[in-house]
This record gives sequence, structure tokens and C-alpha cells, in this order.
Amino acid sequence: MLELSSVSTSYGPVPMLRDVSLNVAKGELVCLLGPNGAGKSTTFNAICGLLKLDAGTVRILGRDVATTGTERLGALGVGFVPEGRRLFPTLTVRENLRLAFDASGCAAPFEDRLEAMAALFSPIRERLRQGAGTMSGGEQAMVALARALIGDPVLVVMDEPSLGLSPKLIDEYFAIVAAIHQRGTTVLLIEQNVETALAMADRGYLLIRGQIAASGPSRDLLRDDTVRQLYL
Repeated sequence: MLELSSVSTSYGPVPMLRDVSLNVAKGELVCLLGPNGAGKSTTFNAICGLLKLDAGTVRILGRDVATTGTERLGALGVGFVPEGRRLFPTLTVRENLRLAFDASGCAAPFEDRLEAMAALFSPIRERLRQGAGTMSGGEQAMVALARALIGDPVLVVMDEPSLGLSPKLIDEYFAIVAAIHQRGTTVLLIEQNVETALAMADRGYLLIRGQIAASGPSRDLLRDDTVRQLYL
């Protein structure tokens, strides 16, 4: 579903990712962990095709992202949840969701998918005509996830979705992510919330200073000395 092969990137003369390789197979929930500044959001941007790679390739559903183009990924069945939500604040919730739906090329009627999102995210039904920028951070987080899901994607890539959420909202949010995964959606979860992420994930990768420092099944990473020293 998703494969990064020997990916290196830089911002000007400053190297960011260095020979990063990871993969996510169909049906998996894989987490990418790392402290601040490790390169997690750079990895997300590389997956989205927003960064020119210095070396390596990113392939999604068998296609090279560099030649496919960011704007076509939604139509391939990929949903993205960027760090900070990145909603259009002056548009309503419905308009934000409609834009994502149109970009996805989903064959189902919009109203059917909108109803599915309203059933999954309880605040959405009452807030469809509300400006996205007037909502609370937790509500915006739910709308951002609904935006990624409304096109019925086969793969969802999420960048720090729990950032800024209260512990209660984090639990609610990840319960929805777990439900999405159980229904068959493949997920790459980029997170700092290590114990919660590893409790959900099949496998994980630890990114430190732009390099993969550890990887393996979640239960093994919870016992890994590097992970324990950094987080536990």
C-alpha cells in the first residue's frame, strides 16, 4: 500500500531524512514514532509529494508519488490528516467535507457519505453549516478526520492527530481510528503519543534525527531500550 525506499530529503543545505525506508501493507495499522524534530512531519510531507526527494522513492498503491502528483492521490483512494488540521476556516463544515469528497472521485452519492460521517462523528450533524474556524480544537480534529474519510479511502495517513487534544478527546479520537482500522482501512499513524499508538498498531518505526532507529512489532518496540529511554 505504502512504501518509502531509501528516502533522503533536505531543507536547503540541512539534511532532514536520511535513507529512510518503511512500508505499510494492506490492512495494517503502522505507527511512526519520534521526538520533536525527528523528521516525522517531513516524512508526512514526503509521502504527500510536497517535498522533492534528494534520493529514494515513495510509492503509494504501486505508483511513484513524484510522478503521480499530490493532487491525484485522493482519487487513488488516499486520505490525509495533516498536523494542525488545516481546515478552510471561512468555509462551513459541509463545504470542507464537500471539497474533499469531490477530490476523492468517490462513486457513492455525497449525501450518503456525509451521513456516514455524521454517524461516525456525533458533532458533525449539528455543525454542518458552522464555519470550521469557529469550532473548538477537538471538533476541528474530528472534522479533519472526517474530511480524510469521506471519500471512503483505502489508506489514511495521519500526522500528529492528537496534538493539542485533551486526554478524554485523545481516547475518543483513537477509538474512532481503531474502528476505522477494524473495518479494513489501512492506516499510517505518525504520533508522539507512544503508548497509545503502540497499543493500537500492528507494527511501528522509531525515527530519530531523520533516521529509522528501531522497528518491529508493537509489543517488541514497547520493550525496546531506545524507546523506553526516550518515552517510558
